[in-house]
Amino acid sequence: MTPGEEGRGAGFDLGALLAARGAERYELHARHLNHQLPRMLRTIGFDKVYERAEGAHFWDAEGNDHLDMLAGFGVMGLGRHHPVVRRALHDVLDAQLADLTRFDCPPLPGLLAEKLLSYSPHLDRVFFGNSGTEAVETALKFARYATGRPRVLFCDHAFHGLTAGSLSVNGEAGFRDGFAPLLPDTRIALGDLAALERELKRGDVAAFVVEPIQGKGVLAAPPGFLRAAQELLHRHKALLIADEVQTGLGRTGDFYAYQHEPGVEPDLVCVAKALSGGYVPVGATLGKDWIFKKVYSSMDRVLVHSASFGSNAQAMAAGLAVLSVMEDEHLVDRARTTGDLLRGRLAALVDEYELLHEVRGRGLMIGIEFGRPSSLGLRSRWTMLQAARKGLFAQMVVVPLLQKHRILTQVSGDHLEVIKLIPPLVLDASDVDRFVAAFREVMDEAHAGSGLMWDFGRTLVKQAVAAR
Repeated sequence: MTPGEEGRGAGFDLGALLAARGAERYELHARHLNHQLPRMLRTIGFDKVYERAEGAHFWDAEGNDHLDMLAGFGVMGLGRHHPVVRRALHDVLDAQLADLTRFDCPPLPGLLAEKLLSYSPHLDRVFFGNSGTEAVETALKFARYATGRPRVLFCDHAFHGLTAGSLSVNGEAGFRDGFAPLLPDTRIALGDLAALERELKRGDVAAFVVEPIQGKGVLAAPPGFLRAAQELLHRHKALLIADEVQTGLGRTGDFYAYQHEPGVEPDLVCVAKALSGGYVPVGATLGKDWIFKKVYSSMDRVLVHSASFGSNAQAMAAGLAVLSVMEDEHLVDRARTTGDLLRGRLAALVDEYELLHEVRGRGLMIGIEFGRPSSLGLRSRWTMLQAARKGLFAQMVVVPLLQKHRILTQVSGDHLEVIKLIPPLVLDASDVDRFVAAFREVMDEAHAGSGLMWDFGRTLVKQAVAAR
C-alpha cells in the first residue's frame, strides 16, 4: 500500500456487492440495459447463471461444467483466465505506470506493434483503438484519405461492425435498416471478380474490405479470389482491406486467414477480439508505411485520427501476453490440428443424417449447415419451420446442446440454418469427443421426428408467427 492510500475506497467492496445483488442480474438488464436481451434468453432457455470459468469451460451456479464453443464471439481465443495474461495485467497495474499522458511515447505500444508486424512483414505501422469496429473505421478513413476517393466495396453477408462507418460496409440489411444515410458504398457477391472489376472501372473506389472467411454463415472466399482481387484493386489504384477481427490470431490455422492464399498482402489489416486475452478491449489496424505517412502528413495532423483509450498500458500488456502464449503453446498449429479433427468428425456425419447438409470452415472456425430432408415426415416438419422463419431448425439444435449437454453454441446469423463453432484455441481432443457425442444425440432426436426437440420447434413457430 502506497503512502496516503489507507482508507481510499473503503466504502466499495466488489465481492460484497456481487454477493448482495448478483442474483438481480436479469432484472437489472431488463430495467436498465437492452430489455430484449433477458427476454430472448428466457425464451430459448439460455437464462443461466455462470459463476466461474477457465480455459474452454465454465461452471454454472450448481457447479455443472459447460463446454464453450463460442469463445465470447471469438474474444476468448486463449480460453478464459489464462494465467500468463492474468499475471501480465497484475504486473502492469502494480507498476503504476504514467499511462495515457498523451505527451510521451511509452514503450508498450511500440513493443506490441513490433510484435504484431512480425506476423505481417509486408506491413509497417499500427494504429491501436479499442474494438474491431474501431479497427475497421480506421481502415476506412485511412483508405479514403490515402486514395482521395469516397467509395468502399464490400460483400453480401459481410459483418464489419456496427458503428456508422463499419455499418456502411455491413452486408446484412437487418443491421442497416433505419440508420441511413451511411457512407457511399457498393456490395458485391463474395468471389465475384467481374462485379469487382466493373465497380473499379468507375474510378471512385478507395478500397475493398473483405473477411477471408465470413462470420455470417462461415463462408470462405473462393480459392484464388483474394489474390485476383488484390491485383485488380492495385491496377485501379485502390486498396485491399482484410478484416481479420474474428479470423485473425490463429483462429483458422494460420496467424491470419488471408495467409492461407499465397501472394496475398493486404494494404490494411484489422484485428481485435482475441488480442485482448478476454480482458481489456483492444483493436489494431495494421497498414503500409505510405498510407500512414499520407494520413499523418505533418505535425499539424498528428492527432487527426486518435482514440482516447487507444494504446493504454493494460491493453498493450494483454496483447503482448497473448502473442507470447500463442507462440509458447503453439496455438496456431493447435487450432489447425484440432480444427481438422473436429471438422472431419462432423463431416463424416453428413451421409448419416439427412437434415445435415454441409460441414465447412478452416481451423477452429467451423460452420454446420442444415438443409431440407428427403423423407416425407421430416420434410413436412422442416417445411413448417421454414414457413414460419428460416433459421428455426438451427435454433432447435443450439438449445438442447446447451440445456441437455451443457455446450454453448450459436446460430451463425439471422435467417441462416447454420451453427457456427468458434471455440477457444485451447480446445483439446476430449472436448471434440464431447461435442461430437452430444451433436450425434441431438441429431438422433431430430431425426426421430418426435419428442421434446420438435415440441420446442412448434413453440418457436408460434413465437415467430406472433412476432410478424
